[in-house]
Amino acid sequence: MIDTLQTLVNIPSPSGMTQEAIRFAERELQALNVSTSRLHKGALLATFPGRSKEARLLTAHVDTLGAMVKDILPSGRLRLTQVGGYAWTAIEGENCLIHREEGDAIEGTILIHQSSVHVYKDTNSAERSASNIEVRLDEKVHSREDVTALGVEVGDFVSFDPRFKVTSSGYVKSRHLDDKASVAILLDLAKDLVRYDLPHTVHFLISNYEEVGFGGNAGIPEDVVEYIAVDMGALGDGQHSDEYTVSICAKDSSGPYDIELRRTFTSLCKKHEIAYKVDIYPYYGSDASAAIRAGYDVKHALIGPGIESSHSYERTHTSSMEATRDLLYRYVLTTMEEEA
Repeated sequence: MIDTLQTLVNIPSPSGMTQEAIRFAERELQALNVSTSRLHKGALLATFPGRSKEARLLTAHVDTLGAMVKDILPSGRLRLTQVGGYAWTAIEGENCLIHREEGDAIEGTILIHQSSVHVYKDTNSAERSASNIEVRLDEKVHSREDVTALGVEVGDFVSFDPRFKVTSSGYVKSRHLDDKASVAILLDLAKDLVRYDLPHTVHFLISNYEEVGFGGNAGIPEDVVEYIAVDMGALGDGQHSDEYTVSICAKDSSGPYDIELRRTFTSLCKKHEIAYKVDIYPYYGSDASAAIRAGYDVKHALIGPGIESSHSYERTHTSSMEATRDLLYRYVLTTMEEEA
């Protein structure tokens, strides 16, 4: 799982530029002889046949936060527009790549305009915003014309250096653990699913527009009756989730999740001694809630590894990923009659 995660986070894939990450997941599943197909908007659907006519769907999203070039300044620096929601302070000082339409990506660094304390009195106090966060290109450029001569244009995607690291104590630190940690979990789970006579058909949806709100609201097979979003549990003051357990969401900004499915997950955790926490996320929405808003008649749930510093330089622990994988494994091998 961790090796897969490292590969995934090092594939740039801000929402709208996810083709290579989708191709990676597709190759991993096809190597297991899993049937896959692409949706029109680029997401990946994989199917593991089961005995029942009713199916379950597990989704995780491969798209991440990022940015696009909004303007090329006379100084040769770039202004950005955000892709996904995050604080500008979360990316200040980060290395980045500018993905040109033609040619390799160009390296740069994201900085506040008033970055030099020896020049600007307000370096500490200046508000970090779209008007003063800039990209300093690692090229000899001094003007807008120099930049456009490199092939950099408004609308080019900008991705952030993930800085992936695993510590000796089992912590995984990286950008984009939301939600590539969950994609890695599903790809690892697939190795078990191909070995079993499943009680129900299981679909994987690797979605590609979750960070902008519409990743998992289309292309859901008609046989799906339970829709499980596998996504991060958010940590902070007033939250119960942590980095060592699987987080089970009772409610987020879209409202409550299906109580029967939630009780199924908590019962499985108790039965199989899987460490878990139930939590509520006031500023959160998932692909499962997007599917409900789109009108799909399914039970929906949200579970996943607990991730610290969401939408910043994130961290989780291998035990949280393992607990999430274990719960999903128990769930897909449980019949709906056993759930009831």
